[in-house]
Amino acid sequence: MQNKLNVIVGAAVLMMAGSVYAQDMVVKIGHVGPTSGAIAHLGKDNENGARMAIDELNAKGVTIGGKKAKFELLNEDDAGDPKQGTAAAQKLVDSKVNGVIGHLNSGTSIPASKIYSDAGIPQISPSATNPKFTRQGYKTTFRVVADDVHLGGTLGKYAVTQMKGKNIVVIDDRTAYGQGVADEFEKGVKAAGGKTVGREFTNDKATDFTAILTSLKAKNPDVVFFGGMDAVAGPMMRQMKQLGINAKFMGGDGICSGELPKLAAGTMADGQVVCAEAGGVEGEAKKGMEDFRVAFKKKFNADVQIYAPYVYDATNLMVAAMVKAGSSDPAKYLPVLAKTDGYKGVTGTISFDDKGDVKNGALTLFTYKGGAREQAADRIPAGNPRDRDTGRLAQMLGRRASDHVPRALVGTLPGFGGLLQRIPAHRPYYAPYDAKMHWHGTQRPSVLWSLQR
Repeated sequence: MQNKLNVIVGAAVLMMAGSVYAQDMVVKIGHVGPTSGAIAHLGKDNENGARMAIDELNAKGVTIGGKKAKFELLNEDDAGDPKQGTAAAQKLVDSKVNGVIGHLNSGTSIPASKIYSDAGIPQISPSATNPKFTRQGYKTTFRVVADDVHLGGTLGKYAVTQMKGKNIVVIDDRTAYGQGVADEFEKGVKAAGGKTVGREFTNDKATDFTAILTSLKAKNPDVVFFGGMDAVAGPMMRQMKQLGINAKFMGGDGICSGELPKLAAGTMADGQVVCAEAGGVEGEAKKGMEDFRVAFKKKFNADVQIYAPYVYDATNLMVAAMVKAGSSDPAKYLPVLAKTDGYKGVTGTISFDDKGDVKNGALTLFTYKGGAREQAADRIPAGNPRDRDTGRLAQMLGRRASDHVPRALVGTLPGFGGLLQRIPAHRPYYAPYDAKMHWHGTQRPSVLWSLQR
């Protein structure tokens, strides 16, 4: 009798456990990045950003459609290689992931995007900047950073109008990212009234740049722009030093990492490098970013390289869309994700346009001093929509900042226009219509800018 009772009780417990388990749902989030190869430090940075978001979501307890969600992170390594990237994408599709964060590189993100699109799985890249990524007509493709049109174009204008570059040369690594950002840089230089005097290319695995640098040295360059990643940029700077090329060195977000000084092996002069990160926050929002960096360091015993905060935001944003839709089914939450408007993340406010691009994509300029990365300029909100045209922006960048402040504003703030005109000529930053003045202790004031798509 007792044995029979035990069986009955045991069965009841199992039924209850099964009922509880049935209330839970497993949500699989895929992440892809190069966790092996030359830029593995950037891929691991991204993976850690995703891991941090997933761990926090599970600790918090998230309910989707009345069911408690348990999030699983499926990490895949694409090594920065397009073929491996598509294989990783197919593996995630076969694993029936509910969404994908990645890839890091444009060269892997673009071919992988078709695979996700065919499967109807939303993909948010935290770092792919090639314009083609969101211009293929796929409804599943999103990114949370500005694209190369804005990043490369702005750096090109900056090289001419702020750095006063006369002999500008360009090198790219022939990847979708590197070549794309270099092309846009060249366009930006020309739009600002400058010119490039040389263009060479290498590849993303090269270590010897003697031939192309010797060729460019004959052009007597004062600015060298490199379209590519920090793993190539560092050795290139070492060889520039060996060859006596004392030019400023510029690049996009791919070189703008904390590892660059190490990769350059002490050959980087203070202020020599100017790079741009496709994002950035200012004002009160800076505290959220600083808190994230502190928490990241504590959790992983590593500093943020570049993209981890964007991965973190992308992951949380995707889950927020699931919660709002009441479903983790890609077909059901995808329309909600596409309508994202005003999401508050550590990287700023995120809204998507009809292509899946982040609206008001901002840029932040950085340089390096004493082997540490520091901001060359703060990020400010994007300019007036009337000034989205790059030709118009190029014209603005060539004139006084005070010319772009609304006359009504100048009239109500005594001395404002004069103050803007007195900004040192070697350090002006221009912002169409939305110019803001920032004082940093005893530092000189600067007017700062970003772009709106």
